[in-house]
Amino acid sequence: MHYYRYSNAEVSCWYKYLLFSYNIVFWLAGVAFLAAGLWAWSEKGVLSDLTKVTGLHGLDPVVLVLVVGIVMFTLGFAGCVGALRENICLLKFFCGAIMFIFLLELTVAVLAFLFQDWVRDRVKEFFENNIKSYRDDIDLQNLIDSLQKINHCCGAQGPDDWDFNIYFNCSSESKSREKCGVPFSCCIPDPAQKVVNTQCGYDVRKKSKNQWDDQIFVKGCILALEAWLPRNIYMVAGVFLAISLLQIFGIFLARTLISDIEAVKAGNAF
Repeated sequence: MHYYRYSNAEVSCWYKYLLFSYNIVFWLAGVAFLAAGLWAWSEKGVLSDLTKVTGLHGLDPVVLVLVVGIVMFTLGFAGCVGALRENICLLKFFCGAIMFIFLLELTVAVLAFLFQDWVRDRVKEFFENNIKSYRDDIDLQNLIDSLQKINHCCGAQGPDDWDFNIYFNCSSESKSREKCGVPFSCCIPDPAQKVVNTQCGYDVRKKSKNQWDDQIFVKGCILALEAWLPRNIYMVAGVFLAISLLQIFGIFLARTLISDIEAVKAGNAF
């Protein structure tokens, strides 16, 4: 890193410290995400045995937290140091990375809109893979339970998707007590019960499907999410717009500061 001192002119302190303030928030958030992710891994014993991650066929939510933390920490650090040190290389790295992320988000949104059937198939495949690993990771289990409870759904396309999990499979070879059942998060909650009945889904799928409606949610989570999106399209669009504006603002600050530094350097070269 090089620190430049200018005798005849100075870089605008306004842009310099505004960009620093912008990035310090993301840097601290990245530190928080990293700390939370590493703590969660230490609780699960992953830090002492990384094969617990590679052996999981579904999604480990902690990995997502760590990836977000690493990206935020790296970009926040580059932006903070680049602004304070007036380092053009770090500022260009920060600006380019933010621009790449912005274009990637835009591309994914457009492709998801144009190829909805392909996206639906990938989501179905993703959900089924995570159902298989439901009992393998506590964080994944909590994520699926939360998704099913919030959206009042069960499985990817319906309760029978829980046959993908060895513990809930209706196969005669299975000796699990949860055989031919569903997780408690699929159960219709009883307002009179103050304590969650974690065994409410036992043997449910041994009954006739006409009897399921009274005990569990029968709508698949993919259909539930597809129904949720149109009802909340303005909220989703608002969140996407807010994130996009923050990214564009960061790019503007970085590009302005880079131009300012280059102009000062050029002026001092004569």
